[in-house]
Amino acid sequence: MKVLAIHNYHRRGSASGDDQVFDLETSLLEAKGNVVLRYTVSNDSFDNAGIFGKLMTACRMLWSRRNYKAVQRLIDKEKPDVVHVHTFFPLLSPSILYAAKRKNVPVIATLHDTRFVCPCATSLRGNRLCNKCGDGHYFRMCKYNCFKGSKLQSFIVAFIFLYHRKRRSFYDQIDKYICLNDNQIRLLENIGFDKNKISKKYNFVVDTLNDSKTELPENIPDRYVVFYGRIGEEKGIRFLIRAWNNLDIPLVVMGGGPLEESFKKWAGHKKNVYFLGYTEHDKCLRIVKGAEFVVFPSIWYEGCSMVEIESMSLKKGIVATNLGFSKEAIRDGYNGYKFPLGKTDEFVSIVKELWNDPEKCKLLGENARSEYEQKYTPDDNYNKLMDCYNEVMKHQKV
Repeated sequence: MKVLAIHNYHRRGSASGDDQVFDLETSLLEAKGNVVLRYTVSNDSFDNAGIFGKLMTACRMLWSRRNYKAVQRLIDKEKPDVVHVHTFFPLLSPSILYAAKRKNVPVIATLHDTRFVCPCATSLRGNRLCNKCGDGHYFRMCKYNCFKGSKLQSFIVAFIFLYHRKRRSFYDQIDKYICLNDNQIRLLENIGFDKNKISKKYNFVVDTLNDSKTELPENIPDRYVVFYGRIGEEKGIRFLIRAWNNLDIPLVVMGGGPLEESFKKWAGHKKNVYFLGYTEHDKCLRIVKGAEFVVFPSIWYEGCSMVEIESMSLKKGIVATNLGFSKEAIRDGYNGYKFPLGKTDEFVSIVKELWNDPEKCKLLGENARSEYEQKYTPDDNYNKLMDCYNEVMKHQKV
């Protein structure tokens, strides 16, 4: 099979989940004998542009003629069986969907976030969940400065999504939506998306359990809890700070992001918090493997968190917010524990209980590994992905 895979990368070094999924999935397709054509752009090009370049790029977010033409030329030349779009915003624009459909090639889109419901993709207003823009009244974003805290940028993004909603771009130009959890499916169905075009497929990670030997930096203790990922608002970093002010348990934190400096400053005053900053991926996994368990206090709808499925592959139980992917992935007392959004006391209580029961931590880890083997392996992912491809190709022929 020949697949045209399209993706808008985040900034270099961001280690974004959808970037990881795109790289892993396209490599898996090739390893299984398929031909993969990659058409990608990166947000680095926007950052490196001058004022005029940034202004022109912002205008193309509504409709990028350049990418529209490039995708059509690639389809004419290579004749792919399917087009698989991962992230199209901001630089590719929805024009690429039209480019494929007008060439009569079926289009599949993986929804890594809630962008079709919330143009900001986070379903957050500040630090609170919000899906009100699912009704199409996007200009309320301007009132709350939802997009990057800017009224102007919120206006631009609201206009773009209103235009494409009126054109039904996201409803009519996509043949199959791959959702990553049940919550995403409910959100789409609530705003009129065709449930017959929706499939659920989890992400996957390569099994590194036997490759990842435990390797601890000299300055951290033998027993510890770990958090790793983006040091940002949506990952519950402020919540983590509040909670650990009431805990004397060792916490190792790895990652970078917009709240990195403030977190580093706080961690510098905590003798039981070890902030390692950005950590190379293989080394990061070795440190995770040595932890008692992983904490994941995200405050937004995670799609299919790479952190969580990596942790499960490494035999680590998870303490996570009862939200999004975590809600269905974690079974209390089996492979981890869930706590209600914002409930610091309940989170602290669970962490203390687990810390004082090493045998329970091991049992959660064994069960987590079993979940990984059943749901999040490359082979399982490949089979479900091919089912999606074959389905849209069959419908296209009919």
